Amino acid sequence: MNLETEFEAGTLRLHFDGELDHHAAKRAVVTIEEYIDTFLPRRCVLDFRGVTFMDSSGIAVLVKTRRRMDELDGSLGVENIRRQPMRVLRAAGIDRILGVAAAAVKEA
Repeated sequence: MNLETEFEAGTLRLHFDGELDHHAAKRAVVTIEEYIDTFLPRRCVLDFRGVTFMDSSGIAVLVKTRRRMDELDGSLGVENIRRQPMRVLRAAGIDRILGVAAAAVKEA
């Protein structure tokens, strides 16, 4: 899993690339928290365009990022989610909690 970031106008955008499994999720949570603590963004956007596979560990990444942004009175957006990761989110009901729209589903 590769994670690229950009910060502009109060928005931290994180681009994921690869598989978001148990090992990658642990590293991603730590990395995301470091970026949030560094930039203190008003909005954090997780771009899942490059996520080719996600298991239930990826849910923890979303929930922990959302919790951290709530602590900052900020918001979280998730975009460009492919079908397989979206199925994982829907099965857990996380899509409704995070407000992930069906329109977020993208395929390469």
